[in-house]
Amino acid sequence: MNKTIKYIAAATAIVMATSSCNDVLDINDTSTFGDLAVWSSQDNADAYVTAAYKSFNDQSIVANRDKFYDNYSDIMKSPYWWIGTYNRALFEQSRFGKGNADLFDCWTAVYGRIKRTNAMLNDLERYGHKWGDEWYDIRRAEGRFCNAINYFYLARVYGGVVLRTDHSGGGGWLDDGAYEQDRNRARISEEATYEYILNELKDVAKVLPEKWPAAWTGRATKGMAYAFISRIALYAKNWELAVSAADECAKYYSLVPDYAKLFDVSSDQDNSKEIIFGIRFQKNVLTNGFDTDYRPFGDRSVYGNQVLANSQPTAELVDMYEFKDGTEFDWNTYSTNHADPYTDREPRFHATVLYNGAKWEGRTIETFEGGSDSFRSFSISEDADGHTVTGYYLRKYLQEGNSTFPTEGSYNTDIIIRYAEVLLNKAEALAQLNKLSDAMEPLNEVRRRVNLPARTFTAAMSLDDFMTILRKERCVELAGEGHRIWDLRRWRMAEGVINGKNVHGHKATRNGTSFEYTTVDADGGRQRIFLPHYYYLSLPSGEVSQNSLCVDNPGW
Repeated sequence: MNKTIKYIAAATAIVMATSSCNDVLDINDTSTFGDLAVWSSQDNADAYVTAAYKSFNDQSIVANRDKFYDNYSDIMKSPYWWIGTYNRALFEQSRFGKGNADLFDCWTAVYGRIKRTNAMLNDLERYGHKWGDEWYDIRRAEGRFCNAINYFYLARVYGGVVLRTDHSGGGGWLDDGAYEQDRNRARISEEATYEYILNELKDVAKVLPEKWPAAWTGRATKGMAYAFISRIALYAKNWELAVSAADECAKYYSLVPDYAKLFDVSSDQDNSKEIIFGIRFQKNVLTNGFDTDYRPFGDRSVYGNQVLANSQPTAELVDMYEFKDGTEFDWNTYSTNHADPYTDREPRFHATVLYNGAKWEGRTIETFEGGSDSFRSFSISEDADGHTVTGYYLRKYLQEGNSTFPTEGSYNTDIIIRYAEVLLNKAEALAQLNKLSDAMEPLNEVRRRVNLPARTFTAAMSLDDFMTILRKERCVELAGEGHRIWDLRRWRMAEGVINGKNVHGHKATRNGTSFEYTTVDADGGRQRIFLPHYYYLSLPSGEVSQNSLCVDNPGW
């Protein structure tokens, strides 16, 4: 049957920077076209292959406010009910239950992506050889790369997965769970899951190109595969692999000079040297609502009530940032050497946080009572209507000077993985190998970029000492990029950091020409919850009931 291929603009279906002349298929619409049309040309076939990358867009923290995962940790606070009411008292027990992982649920959606990618790989084997073995091998590696990351998305929430590949079904072909003989399939262990993911990534790294032609910039490369290996190997506790993968990645990437410009698409800095994989939104092609969702309340006077301030840095995060000379911040002693608590902080603070007195779009942020961005105490019964409940607003990723965002959206880059994280992955892995002195070098490379003094071995004489330093460095370097809750989960520290605790803010009160700051509870007096069985959330009831060999996680 003749059907029509449905094209959409480049970045709408995939998470890569492509030129606007290259269109790609929307993988959701694969039912509207036939095999002959898809495989009639290399361009059509490449469009079909690259649609596998759309699973990254599903997880975009910039495009999906419920995926802004730092809100579910101790470093960001959302006062809105639509972010998930459990944010009011994090991980409320009523939000989770058997068959319900709430906003962390990704089982059905991710397996949908796996199924589509497997179908593409199946078709690729039938039709893709006509453009040569190299063309075929690279495209197959791309599909395997995407599915390896899909299984990672599942593993970090649920543990072990049900493994379904394009050759694991009945008769050795496509396993999409649609056939009776394939439907009942047991989960493999968490250990085996990470082993499978890492083996897949190691295999595809051998095949993927070092770089692509300009028209396809952003597709999977060797360096990209090694970057993800460095991340996922930490979950598998395969420290040697994490180190070697980071070293391989270093052949292709490096830190850029200016930290703040990493998150500014209008800057003249070549961020591709550090951003290994990103969702590159494009003006007039594919945009998102980030500025609408996260700008400070005072912007309403210019742009209207669309400004929502969905996520706000907490006092827990703000107090981690050092002064620019490397001294620790302390509310009790800062005034001895500094005129105010904020001006002399290190560069990553100013790139991440809007604070009382910060300069923003030609005005001064005023979070003090009665100011244009004024503080409002958090309430369980109502949202804050765009006001800050912590005394801070998020700065990172906002497009300063983008006056058209209310009607035309934002076109920033959502960074999925960048080289600074790879360095911190390497530092952590070296420390776990008891190579503490060696571990200091990649950590200090990250610090040198923002002109902070190096940490010394004497400050970390034990693994516990080093991990304390490393955890803080990851937090301030990667804040607002979606890592914190996953780090706490893999370190098995979420209970200690979250359960029975509150997050806080700093309320500013004007006193003549100066300000007084008071630490306040930003959770409305309710303690947050994180129970031991939350490390492995419950599978959807439909999967357990329809797959007789699939067993749910303990505690549910």
